[in-house]
Amino acid sequence: MTMQIKQFKQLHHSETPMLIGNVWDVQSALIFQKTGYKAIGTSSAAVAHSLGYEDGENLPFKDYLFVIKRILESTTLPLTVDLEAGYGSDVKVVFENISELSQLGVVGINLEDSIVVDGIRRIEDSSTFALKLEQLVQMLNKSKIEIFINVRCDAFLLGLPNALAETIKRVKVYESKSIDGIFLPCITSERDIASIVERTSLPVNVMCMPDLPNFEQLRALGVKRISMGNFVNAFVYQKMEEAATSFISNNNFSTLF
Repeated sequence: MTMQIKQFKQLHHSETPMLIGNVWDVQSALIFQKTGYKAIGTSSAAVAHSLGYEDGENLPFKDYLFVIKRILESTTLPLTVDLEAGYGSDVKVVFENISELSQLGVVGINLEDSIVVDGIRRIEDSSTFALKLEQLVQMLNKSKIEIFINVRCDAFLLGLPNALAETIKRVKVYESKSIDGIFLPCITSERDIASIVERTSLPVNVMCMPDLPNFEQLRALGVKRISMGNFVNAFVYQKMEEAATSFISNNNFSTLF
């Protein structure tokens, strides 16, 4: 295990949750490095949008690799990659993708238990997804590849009517496959977060949402990792649009100064 991967894993077991800066290019990565963040992670949606693609593995993987490589070459922070569903329907292809990321120096990945088909996201069968995880872990171990596997469970993101019960059931299955963390985008209720933290030994990762509890509350609940998703990217370009509009209405560039 490289020192950087070891340090990245240790960050998930600190008393204070690790705040991940979600990036889409070198400039955004350097801002998080400059402001003292301890780790960064790509947002697949943000990277895709920056290159003119919709999220959902529409971005060619080779283009994604180029962006990842440039970030790694330009920053010193540990980088984890949002791999969506793996960029491959076959588990061997997903393994090869992870292997390539590891060779570049990536310390972790996110793998989600939902897939996008014809623009519609649906959750996978938990047993099918768990088998995929098991096979991936076996392949990685056989090849002696160390990487932090953060599994994204999308029951809350998809608004399933039984989201809490479904998440608890899935987490129990997934954690038996020797993964490293669990990511629950769109969970916001303190009661729901506490229920899941109490039922798993895995570090729990939540994501930026309008009604997400503050960082101190999340620490008290036992959350270990906090992500930003593509919200920073969306915020930056919203501000750019407002500025661009003001140039026309003000007939000058005063907004910039």
